[in-house]
Parts: sequence; C-alpha cells; structure tokens
Amino acid sequence: MAEAALAEQKTGGAAAEPLLVVSGLQAWYGESHILHGVDFDVKRGEVVTLLGRNGAGKTTTLKSIMGIVGKRRGSARFKGQETIGLPSDRIARLGIAICPEERGIFASLNVQENLTLPPRVASTGGLAPEQIFTLFPNLKERLKSPGGKLSGGEQQMLAIARILRTGAQLLMLDEPTEGLAPVIIEQIGRTIAELKREGFTILLVEQNFRFASTLADRYFVMEHGRIVDGFSNSELPTKMDKLHEYLGV
Repeated sequence: MAEAALAEQKTGGAAAEPLLVVSGLQAWYGESHILHGVDFDVKRGEVVTLLGRNGAGKTTTLKSIMGIVGKRRGSARFKGQETIGLPSDRIARLGIAICPEERGIFASLNVQENLTLPPRVASTGGLAPEQIFTLFPNLKERLKSPGGKLSGGEQQMLAIARILRTGAQLLMLDEPTEGLAPVIIEQIGRTIAELKREGFTILLVEQNFRFASTLADRYFVMEHGRIVDGFSNSELPTKMDKLHEYLGV
C-alpha cells in the first residue's frame, strides 16, 4: 500500500529522525492565548497521541501545526523545514494533512467527488480508490451518495479516506471516534492499525483512551496549553494512576 511514498519514510538512517519537531509553540485565537510553549516530536512511522481534558489545547496544537489559527509563534519543523510563517496551503503541500473533528467533507458532493477533489501533495504515494475501498468498504457502496446523507461513521471514514488520497506523510486525526457507534470505532481502529503497519506517521488527538491505548507508540499529556508529561506505550502500566489524575477518569 502506497509503497513509493512510504519508501522515503523507511530508508536509511533518516528513519530514526523525527518527522515532526514542535518546540516552544504558542498560539492565539484573537486575544486569547491558548498554547504556552508546546514541545514534542513525532518519529517516522509511529502513532503519537495527545491526551488531556477538554480545553487543554490538543486541537489547537493540530491547527497550529497546520497554520489555521489566528497567530502562532515558536517552531514546528517538518522533515527539517520550519513551517511557522508558512500559509496553510504551503504546509499541506509539504505533506501534512489534518482530519478535523468536524470532518469537513462537502455535504452537497457525493462520495466519489469528495474523494477526488483534494489535490495530491506528492507525485506518488496517495492511496488508489481500490486501496481506499479495501480499508472502507462502506464507501464503495455509497459512491453516488451525497456527503450530507451519510451516517456519522461513514462521514468519518470519508474524511480519513480523503486525506489518504493526497499522499501526505503525516496524518493528524482529531477525535476520529467522537460520537461513533462501537462497531464503527472498531473499524476506524483497524484502519489506523493498518496504516501504522504500512509505515504512515499519525498524530492522534483522542478522548477515548482505551481506543488510543491499542494504537499509540507514545503519549503526550497536555494541561493548560502545555505538555506536562510524556511516555511510551511500554510505560503505560506504571502511568495509569497518574493518567487518572490528569484525565479525571
């Protein structure tokens, strides 16, 4: 799957280098100062999950990386290139894609049109339609259905499928299981696990910790616009009491 695009992620010593390095990231919505110096990295081919209570700054972090906040400062280096100061369309063409919590599909366009609309950001690497339909067979059955007529789960599948068509190397998924039925959550989980096996790099914001814990290689916990803790999946058993305190669960 997407062999040509993934080759770059798996070659030589570069595979050990972070794909994304965020340091001192600050962000504002108008006069509201939301992020206060966020620091973390995402290595090639791993799944990193941002955890935290509502309002901690997780979604704003994704939007800041993508350049879709009012004002941002600090550093967000993707493949060694600084993106602070670049417009969001330039950032997307570097190979970063975001699947927002609100999904952002075009309600009046059918599934096929939604899938073919986003431009590719790389000459190779975007998934072909048949690869998309292997991951999301529901979409093949609904090709001519308007996006607005899909179920919530199908809309989420379409939103993820659409960014997979672009050839982006870093996929940022914001609350992909929010409001979905358990059977759909399982399907989304299988899809992310498959993408991980194929070498995609994923930055995940997820309130459903049980879901995230089956997928993530590393976690970063946010409070009040800052990273307050970070640990690997292997450290998870020793961190559960602290996580309950952080997340209030």
